[in-house]
Amino acid sequence: MSHCPFCKKKIAMSKAFCSRSCKENYFQLIAIQVPKPFLKRIFVFCDPEQREAEIENFADRHGWRLDLLKNKIDELAVEHGFTN
Repeated sequence: MSHCPFCKKKIAMSKAFCSRSCKENYFQLIAIQVPKPFLKRIFVFCDPEQREAEIENFADRHGWRLDLLKNKIDELAVEHGFTN
C-alpha cells in the first residue's frame, strides 16, 4: 500500500493520488509562493482582522484557493518563527 501525498489516505501502489481533487490540491499547494516580506507584514504589522483581509486579497490577486493559501501561510509562519 502507498499513501496519497496530499491527504495521506492509503491507496493502491498503482495510483499516485486517491482522487483528482487531491492531485489538483497537491500541485496547487506546491505552486503557492509566499514571499517572506509579505509574511512579516501580515504577522508583525497587521492585527488578526487586517491579516485575514490581506490573505484574502493575496489569494484573489494570484488566483489561489483561500484554504490552501492559509495552510501554506500557517506552515511558513511556523518555519520562520512567526506566531498566529
